[in-house]
Amino acid sequence: MGRPRERADPRVSRPRYVGLLGGSFNPAHKGHRGISLNAIRALKLDEVWWMVSPGNPLKEGATDMAPLAARLASARRMARRAPIRASAIETRLGTRYTVDTIRKLIRRYPDIRFIWLMGSDNLAQFHRWRDWRTIARAIPIAVVARPGYTTSAQSAPAMGWFRRFERRPDQATNWMTWRRPALVLLRFRPDPISATGVRARDPDWHVRKM
Repeated sequence: MGRPRERADPRVSRPRYVGLLGGSFNPAHKGHRGISLNAIRALKLDEVWWMVSPGNPLKEGATDMAPLAARLASARRMARRAPIRASAIETRLGTRYTVDTIRKLIRRYPDIRFIWLMGSDNLAQFHRWRDWRTIARAIPIAVVARPGYTTSAQSAPAMGWFRRFERRPDQATNWMTWRRPALVLLRFRPDPISATGVRARDPDWHVRKM
């Protein structure tokens, strides 16, 4: 007879793996959902948290920004029946900048391993984010390619700094073991939809869907 099978210790479990996708979600659309579901598969995540921003510092003065309640409601509708959790957690945390949000989340949820998700459009302007190098040293980053932003993302100041820390896409499932800074570029089937386009077609979306 062989050795008896060892029973798993129910007290021992791996951390949860969560992707963080921040944004205005003005409104949330199927592109957000598609990126999140693809990232869950590519990175073997348990879920993605959509953090609906109460106010993006880089979009101050925008005249077409819907109220937070409308944007959050659109995110929750789009996240239905998927391992995606939409919330205005930054409001509860009292944070305005991503670097502060990440610090508080890491302290508040020590049993979760986080990875930051963003589109290549955000990589193109990442050098404008407050303490962006501190963000990179705190959390791995996965960048999802978006149509029309490949050149600007690759030539961005942040990417020049990140290049020596870039990981291959075929290593993406090992992100939780990476030494930070670490960045991986992911490519999925491109989806041309954007919140700007949705607003152009339906500028009063938030009025009817509250």
